[in-house]
Amino acid sequence: MSYETLEERLAWVREAIAQVQVAQGVRQAVRVVAVTKAHGGAAVAAAWSAGITDVGENRIQEALAKQEEKRALPMRWHLIGHLQTNKAKLVPGRFAMVHSLDSARVAEAVSAAAERAGARVPALLQVNIGGEAQKSGCEPAAASALVEALHHLVGIELLGLMTMAPFTDDERVQRRVFGALRQLRDRLATPARPLPELSMGMSGDFRAAVAEGATLLRLGTVLFGERPT
Repeated sequence: MSYETLEERLAWVREAIAQVQVAQGVRQAVRVVAVTKAHGGAAVAAAWSAGITDVGENRIQEALAKQEEKRALPMRWHLIGHLQTNKAKLVPGRFAMVHSLDSARVAEAVSAAAERAGARVPALLQVNIGGEAQKSGCEPAAASALVEALHHLVGIELLGLMTMAPFTDDERVQRRVFGALRQLRDRLATPARPLPELSMGMSGDFRAAVAEGATLLRLGTVLFGERPT
């Protein structure tokens, strides 16, 4: 697959982000995490050439294979998909951030692996704001206790929250979900635990996410086109 138009697509995305921020009067810094799920290592190389330094993967084994293939590129790798407890030992030292911690059990496993490696893992708590059964994430009512628990894990550096909106073109629904995550973050943040990061927004709804305060956008299709089958 050719990624010759990636620079143009990225420029369009950045212009769209800027337009939303001007229209909504928001100023937060926004990082684009290029999601290369199902795309080969060539997509990672193309992202780097286009000026993208953050790459996201849903599956840990696919991420590790690409990290090995493209080890010469100093990318920041993000694990954005569901993490199983038995894969926690593979995280420390390999990922700049884990977006998808959704239970104390998984977080404790990651923290223990990080302690053994003499490291800390930057991480986000995934919250299922929309209450969709098919999506991972803790319930909003459980977020306060989990944030408190994760904050005290030695091997975890808790930086914020993550969510996914329902698959809909209705921007009102998108903004309601993303706004609810921002409001939840604002309630849970303290001077000792500021929770600056909000990972929300994908190719179909990133404008709504930016309007509601997203700092990390997980973008795949809008950058690389449809995933190969």
